[in-house]
Amino acid sequence: MEKRVAVVTGAASGIGLAVAEALVGKGHRVVMADVNAEKGVAEAERLGALFVAADLADRSACRNLIERAADAGGSVDILVNNAGIQHVSPVEDFPEDKWDFMISLMLTAPFLLTRYAWPHMKKKGWGRVININSVHGLRASEFKSAYVSAKHGLMGLTKTTALEGGPHGITVNAICPAYVRTPLVDNQIDAQAKTHGIPRDSVIQTIMLKKAAVKRLIEPSEIGEAVLFLCSEAASCMTGVDFTIDCGWTAT
Repeated sequence: MEKRVAVVTGAASGIGLAVAEALVGKGHRVVMADVNAEKGVAEAERLGALFVAADLADRSACRNLIERAADAGGSVDILVNNAGIQHVSPVEDFPEDKWDFMISLMLTAPFLLTRYAWPHMKKKGWGRVININSVHGLRASEFKSAYVSAKHGLMGLTKTTALEGGPHGITVNAICPAYVRTPLVDNQIDAQAKTHGIPRDSVIQTIMLKKAAVKRLIEPSEIGEAVLFLCSEAASCMTGVDFTIDCGWTAT
């Protein structure tokens, strides 16, 4: 695999960190972005990557991130849109400002980052945009109106940009995992336990794994390996795809 310049958002922990580790392991030059500067700097130093502190709900931060990556590496070849949060609440109680923030972070930011990285990829005639989506980009669950809406929108963005990128050697795909063992999911367990009035263990078994054929949480490293595959020449004809890693959730 040719060495490329890769930008990974939400890279201080969880899936984003695992993706950064996988890309660095293949010799790529990785730019890690996260709002958690302390953790991000430490992890980037460990990996030999560049860290950029960025609140991607701020549009100017999206442009700055891509500019910093291009200045450091000469281009942006791979973009992994991973940054996101979760909020569990009935729609009638869902805070309006939280809705605005989540849509900005998980839908508008991937659009802007893709837009700003696009000219670099077109110039080289090669690019990979990988949107870390969710099984909730394909299926809905109650109490997650903003999250599900953002993820469904991200799937639409993936398909549209895939059609536009094909003639320029740019592929755009979405990875749609079920529950991954991350700090975000750990927080969801607490929130779901409170919402449903049940213990944490019951949340995992009766809610998170209820629809899965394989009864376990997915490891972040498994998503990192999927990203490497989508960046490889073996996946050069895959574009506009929902690459589903869901333990059988959507099989029914």
